[in-house]
Amino acid sequence: MKTVSLGGVEIPVLGLGTWQVKDEACSDVVRAALESGWTHIDTAARYENEKAVGKGLRAASAARDSYFLTSKVWHDQLEPEKLIQACEDSLDRLGLEHLDLYLIHWPNPRVPLKEQIEALLEVRARGWTRAVGVSNFTADLVREAQDLAGGQLALNQVEYHPFLSQEKVRAALDAAGMGLTAYAPLARGAVSEDETIRDIAKRHGKSAAQVGLRWLVQQDNTLAIPKTSNPARLAENAAIFDFELSEAEMAALTALGGERRRTIDPDFAPDWDDA
Repeated sequence: MKTVSLGGVEIPVLGLGTWQVKDEACSDVVRAALESGWTHIDTAARYENEKAVGKGLRAASAARDSYFLTSKVWHDQLEPEKLIQACEDSLDRLGLEHLDLYLIHWPNPRVPLKEQIEALLEVRARGWTRAVGVSNFTADLVREAQDLAGGQLALNQVEYHPFLSQEKVRAALDAAGMGLTAYAPLARGAVSEDETIRDIAKRHGKSAAQVGLRWLVQQDNTLAIPKTSNPARLAENAAIFDFELSEAEMAALTALGGERRRTIDPDFAPDWDDA
């Protein structure tokens, strides 16, 4: 699995997303992922599946240093004491001594960002996570957070796919020395319905989903965490490293971003960037 170095750690560019995957289905797909060569799992306290993820990790009998695990703290737990406790609680549910990456799941303007970042760095100092970062941060918030962190944040996890350019966020991340993890990387299935993407897929003998994922991981410092509860889908999603998109094909997919199609936009979301 290809990796990228961010925040002082090596992160596999392709990970298994587990949002809305719970209980036995979650444990089964996590186990299947690790047993079939996947080395990056993404979860969060809000997903209410950390216990199931932990069960899947143990069932796979994988050595702790053989996989990369991300979890996140919810936006109502960002006061320093709450954030620190939330990280400890996540570790307890997962049955682990440390995470590889711990993220602020969504920004919360009601808690000073300086306090949030200090608490995030504290859990890393305690050895509870190897790296820290943020999620759903706008370009301005990325710049502010990385400045407060003294350049120690690894990445920003945001919705990103061919129909949502994230140009301003990407520019801010590049300037801050941070990476981008794309959630909803297939636009909740819309990638497979687009004619441009399907035509490119035909040329490569690949599926539209594989082309969509390839477009992401072929960009610098960009990771993708496609979600699935179907172990049979794991092999398809992973088969994206045996072909390469041309510059023209990359540009054609990037041009679709003008649609600015966002699939995740809760009431508590920040004021998104225009692009």
